[in-house]
Amino acid sequence: MVLGYLLARAGLRVSVLERHADFFRDFRGDTIHPSTVGLLGELGLRERFLELPLTRLDALDAVVDRERFTLVDFRTLPPPDDFLVLAPQWDFLDFLAAEGAAFPGFDLRMSTRAEQLIVEGDRVRGVRAEGPDGALEVRAALTVAADGRSSDMRRAAGLVPVETGVPIDVLWFRLPKPADPPPPTLAYLSARGMVLTIDRGDYYQAGMVIAKGAFEELRGEGLGAFRRRIVAAAPHLEPVVGTLEDWDGVKLLSVQLDHLERWHRPGFVAIGDAAHAMSPMFGVGVNYAVQDAVALSRAVAAHLAEGRDPDQGLAALQARREPPVRRMQRLQRMGHRVVGRSPRGDRAAPRWVVVLLRALSPVLRRLAARLIGIGFRPEHVQEPRG
Repeated sequence: MVLGYLLARAGLRVSVLERHADFFRDFRGDTIHPSTVGLLGELGLRERFLELPLTRLDALDAVVDRERFTLVDFRTLPPPDDFLVLAPQWDFLDFLAAEGAAFPGFDLRMSTRAEQLIVEGDRVRGVRAEGPDGALEVRAALTVAADGRSSDMRRAAGLVPVETGVPIDVLWFRLPKPADPPPPTLAYLSARGMVLTIDRGDYYQAGMVIAKGAFEELRGEGLGAFRRRIVAAAPHLEPVVGTLEDWDGVKLLSVQLDHLERWHRPGFVAIGDAAHAMSPMFGVGVNYAVQDAVALSRAVAAHLAEGRDPDQGLAALQARREPPVRRMQRLQRMGHRVVGRSPRGDRAAPRWVVVLLRALSPVLRRLAARLIGIGFRPEHVQEPRG
């Protein structure tokens, strides 16, 4: 959607195909990082976006063995984009779709599923799709797969991701907020597990990190045991955990980390999770997909406007975006090893780790704000000079 907006803003005709009738999908990434808020500012959209019903966070806290730590302090970033936004992804996409509609070249087709690539010779020329009125062809000088980690278009293009083993999965579920909630807290860690709480206003999008493939074993223990695991890590949820009445309310996210060795072929490119699936660690998936879109727009807009072959720009895109993506994925793997380790005794972390964390906290807060809030090689709408 971001790419469609940018290309239409540049005066190009662009079709965005969305297979569903709306954008409402629960348990999707909903963190809008400071660098993305900054990009919205460059586009003149920042203030309108911030008028939406959303949550601003100046910092991210975690509770480790009942002790609270501020792990990330976004207030250490340069203003005005010194905060993180929590906004349901459907609100963000609805906002971008409404803004894109102001451009005559922006064509959003809902309930339209891309079924096949149109390939002539070795070049992709568009897609065959199924829409509300039946089959159709959408021909284009460039076809972009932004359809996520299980991308059908990537598969049709013959691009196969290289998978990296991940030791964790996440179980997502919804819980109402208790009557007297604690300050916003990203994670609660105890010897019984790790619970995530994302503030959605009057409820939490909550999650439990589990060992890869352990969901069926958990189900076998029963829902009562699962509730007790939640409360052991996050005791303040005890008054509301009973609202989790059956396993239908618990959704498994099989965490993946992968990358394409080649993101493109003639007339085609994959971006975002279709090119490099990110794990939920640090919540950066949306941010890195947006960064890809901005870089791709800069790389191909002039070629497309002048009727030139965009393929040279596709190679430049991968050369620019792959290094920061892989660096973040390495950082995510380090995080997986930390949260995926089996605790010893009755503590989530050894005492010496907690003491070290307490001592280094001011430095870590600043570093984490930069790495998570801004990321590696942040993009801008205009190519930086110099």
